Amino acid sequence: MYSSLISMVEKAKRYADEPERITIRELEVDFRGNNGSHRVGLRGDEWHCECDHFQAHQLCAHVMTLQRVFGAHLRDEVRYTQERITA
Repeated sequence: MYSSLISMVEKAKRYADEPERITIRELEVDFRGNNGSHRVGLRGDEWHCECDHFQAHQLCAHVMTLQRVFGAHLRDEVRYTQERITA
């Protein structure tokens, strides 16, 4: 019993040192910003955030923060986004 648990812990430590093994496909968090809390997440290839800036530009500091925090675990398609300029 204990030997299998020790083996699992050792394997988990090895896996944790290899972040490329993990890819986040879906994520949803409550983000506490300076001006309130927002629900922020990723579904497939689409980021979403409840804040006004994201609603207008499809990018915000909340999404950019999650891209930095989880960057090693995100596919290239969602690791970086560019603000859509609207007239």
